Amino acid sequence: MNTKTRILECVPNISEGRNPAIIQKIARVVEKVEGVRLLDIDPGVATHRTVITFVGPPEAVIEAAFHLIKEAAASIDMRQHQGEHPRMGATDVCPLVPVSGITLEEAAEYAHQLGKRVGEELGIPVYMYEAAATSPDRTNLAVIRSGEYEGLEKKLLVPAWKPDYGPTRFNPGAGATVIGARDFLIAYNVNLNTTSVRRANAVAFDIREQGRVQREGNTLTGKIKRDENGEPLRIPGELIGVKAIGWFIEEYGVAQVSMNITNVKATPFHIAFEACRNSANRRGMRVTGSELVGLIPKKALIDAGKYFLHQQHRSTGIPEREIIHIAVKSMGLDELTPFDPDKKIIEYLLEDKVKTPLVNLSLQGFAYKTASESVAPGGGSVSAYAGALGAALATMVANLSAHKRGWDDRWQYFSEQAEIGQSLVDKLLFLVDEDTHAFNKIIDAVRMPKSTVEEKKLRKSAMEDATKYAIHVPLEVMRTVFRSLPLVENMIENGNPSSVSDAGVGILCLRAAAWGAWLNVKINMSGISDETFKQDILEEGQTLIDTIDRQEQELRLKLEKLL
Repeated sequence: MNTKTRILECVPNISEGRNPAIIQKIARVVEKVEGVRLLDIDPGVATHRTVITFVGPPEAVIEAAFHLIKEAAASIDMRQHQGEHPRMGATDVCPLVPVSGITLEEAAEYAHQLGKRVGEELGIPVYMYEAAATSPDRTNLAVIRSGEYEGLEKKLLVPAWKPDYGPTRFNPGAGATVIGARDFLIAYNVNLNTTSVRRANAVAFDIREQGRVQREGNTLTGKIKRDENGEPLRIPGELIGVKAIGWFIEEYGVAQVSMNITNVKATPFHIAFEACRNSANRRGMRVTGSELVGLIPKKALIDAGKYFLHQQHRSTGIPEREIIHIAVKSMGLDELTPFDPDKKIIEYLLEDKVKTPLVNLSLQGFAYKTASESVAPGGGSVSAYAGALGAALATMVANLSAHKRGWDDRWQYFSEQAEIGQSLVDKLLFLVDEDTHAFNKIIDAVRMPKSTVEEKKLRKSAMEDATKYAIHVPLEVMRTVFRSLPLVENMIENGNPSSVSDAGVGILCLRAAAWGAWLNVKINMSGISDETFKQDILEEGQTLIDTIDRQEQELRLKLEKLL
């Protein structure tokens, strides 16, 4: 999926978590809308609730959301519903979340379009919340949902609780729906080694922004302290943007602190985990693990993994999958159910799985594909891969140096060097496939029609543009190789002496990558008519290759002296 297009996420929570047939029937409705991609279906038996996630262009997403709400109203009878989670309707809440190319304000406008249609066409009372709220007192979901389904019939008779859209009469089967727009929210539960809801609530009150009410004398049974307006005085909790309650999950036999983290910048979810752990320890309990409900951005897990690696004084310059693994194990995200990053991380779900990138092939598969009759991958992709191996070897030396015995005071320096190296490896691996994409652009241009003068003109222009791009890719390989040499030098001079030969092999790989890329730059120049472009590129390329050659020779001399 092209992330430069306008992408809106929708995360409806339906009041059904136990009947797989009904859940699938409701969720799969969204796939009938062109352009919409269903990402996740996350049911909960104890909560009797399922979180569904789908994305797409805004217009398509609100169309899909309407049909999902319609199907949920037809398939779920709220009169029969009982669950651990607060709820007031068949589709209890339906937030829209801007992902790319769309603002929160625009998402709120789409939420109102959806709310109006649901109210008018389905006869379901609709309340708007968060960024789409029609008044400040309706911003908070918990306030709107107070009284839940059981109190909804009487609530609808109160003028102050007139729905924003739809009828004021009670819809016994569907209840009411809350629709809104919000920034990304992480639904996250922390597991405790207790069955006590009261003790889980004590932890929740410690950490949630709202905190707990002040009481006179006994903190549990004392009279509530109030201000001059009669409102309860509160002791603020530790974490900004966190809503939390304690509950018991019979399915797992444990109590949990259930959180909605609404401000992930102020409170990353690993900080919420640590706050729960500290509170539990003070109260004689222990956190045993945690549970992520729905999806999460990759950055949240990367930040968590790096946090725990820092705690261990270990290098953070390792592949992102390894960092994510550290996050999962540190927070016990796989304690209750398996945690599959490919199914829980938004960016991984949005990746195009149809075309297998070269970098996902095995070593044997890459070699065989290169050796096949196909002209791509060719020297450009192989050069980029050779560069990636060179940068990877230098990164390996940095990581080995970060936990060398006796070098404990230097781990952070080597961690920083390894992070630089990992970013260089990632860039060169990206260029492995990008070289083939550049070649395919040329093939597409060659296949353009050329029957008329206008078609020939368009074809020629497309050929020129595609060839320029096919030159820029190997040139970027050369630039990245150049940026990799200081890392190799640092590792030769300062890194683990036992691994200095690995850095030396890295030098040779990087030089081979630069020369292979330079050959690709020059061979594509024959197809360029723009003389200024040719001169500029050839001058930069010659400067780069001369500098890389000179530095490579100097580094080899240093290496030979050390050996």
